Amino acid sequence: MTDSTGRRVTANLSLTLDGRYHGPGGPGDMGAIVSYATTEVARRHLTRIWESATTAVLGRLNAEGFLGFWPTVAADENADPRDRGYAKWLVDAEKVVFSTTLTEAQWERTRVVNAPAADVVADLKSTGSGDILVNSISMARQETGEPGSRRSTSACADVLCGQRRDSVVGRAGLEPAAKGL
Repeated sequence: MTDSTGRRVTANLSLTLDGRYHGPGGPGDMGAIVSYATTEVARRHLTRIWESATTAVLGRLNAEGFLGFWPTVAADENADPRDRGYAKWLVDAEKVVFSTTLTEAQWERTRVVNAPAADVVADLKSTGSGDILVNSISMARQETGEPGSRRSTSACADVLCGQRRDSVVGRAGLEPAAKGL
């Protein structure tokens, strides 16, 4: 069931096969995710989910990382067109950043909120048009909604504990196709 505005909430979560959202170097190590994010599959997937969205929801750390990186991609004529498309969308979209430490937005078309995610997302769903794209694992955990009014998309980077999938699968003796890897 969708609400009267028809706005869906989509959570875009990228994890490694061992359930991490960063590499072995800690939260700043995005190598595992970046190696996945630049694949054809990831680019098609991301394009599919942002095209109908008009609002981005981010936690403060994701906002600082995303909004420090993606605007440069939007301006890079040599970047993959799908990456530029997402980058331009993120720069131009309404952004809601959850933070307990920021008091004002550092980015255009952005508002900072310090309130329960479920309440803020419910308010977003009741106004405006277009889908809402949650680009933060911490926000996706907090967001709740009516069945059918949200969807989750997840992508697993093909690394486990910092190793490429092929080497892990080979060592484990698994057949990738048989195990869905």
